Amino acid sequence: MQFSSESRVLALTGGVGGAKLCLGLAHCLAGEQLCIVANTADDFEHLGLNICPDLDTVMYTLAGLSDREKGWGLAGESWNCLSALEAAGGETWFLLGDKDIATHLVRTGMMNAGRSLSEATAKLCKQLGLNVSLLPMSDDPVRTMVQTAGGELPFQEYFVRERCAPEVSGFRFDGLEKARPQPEFLRTVEDSALRAIIICPSNPFVSVEPIISLPGIREGMASSQAPVIAVSPIVAGMAIKGPAAKMMQELSMPSSALAVAEYYGNLLDGFVIDERDWAQAEAIERLGISVLVVPTIMNSLQGRIELAEQVLEFSHSLM
Repeated sequence: MQFSSESRVLALTGGVGGAKLCLGLAHCLAGEQLCIVANTADDFEHLGLNICPDLDTVMYTLAGLSDREKGWGLAGESWNCLSALEAAGGETWFLLGDKDIATHLVRTGMMNAGRSLSEATAKLCKQLGLNVSLLPMSDDPVRTMVQTAGGELPFQEYFVRERCAPEVSGFRFDGLEKARPQPEFLRTVEDSALRAIIICPSNPFVSVEPIISLPGIREGMASSQAPVIAVSPIVAGMAIKGPAAKMMQELSMPSSALAVAEYYGNLLDGFVIDERDWAQAEAIERLGISVLVVPTIMNSLQGRIELAEQVLEFSHSLM
């Protein structure tokens, strides 16, 4: 799919699954055409460092530096600092590799000096040679709180320390009511040159919801002439990565692509589902949402590029 040089595509993403599609999109579009906005409600402060898991996952993936076996962090990582931290009696439940720590040190130093998260992200991307616009959803802090029977847990404590074991009953986004969308993000949503808004295959509750719930974003997406297309993170009843399917079951929702489409509702113009879920296409179309059925499991770079091409073609057909 060829877009004109003036055309823009906006991708909204969480971590690992979304990052794969972002990489495919980056291979299909010129750098100035693609704007990627990453969830920052998973961010937290740990050991004095500002850690941005989703931003870093996307950044490392785009730079070809991510650990493909683990699905997170950097390839060829070492763990000397973590070992020394454990020996000193420090907290080690959140794994920080030596090379990864350098990213957090640069970001934290800049932000402690009064620079924004956007400025720190731009510097880190430039150092890695990236020419794609990668933005935090906001420069203001938003923090996902997971509601469980045992009380609220900050997202990283639920996700990493507790390994997603507690049963989920809901979510709260601390700071969301005061947060402002990152300025370039908001401008892109309102840009007349925008040709597609793509919601990557990320957790709809804790990765996508904080982004689209920022003031003005959902309304801007609804009024945009660009079609809004989501790629299902659920395939054959399972999440390819992360706890989305478990969360759906605990929230008394079917673990299905159809349930994800119902969750997004009339925000969507199009929905991309895996070929294994073809039988759900008709029910999704009855919601007034166009459906594309294609292979969505991205096990290789070629698979990521092919899915990106198909999503872009789909968006063009919905214009």
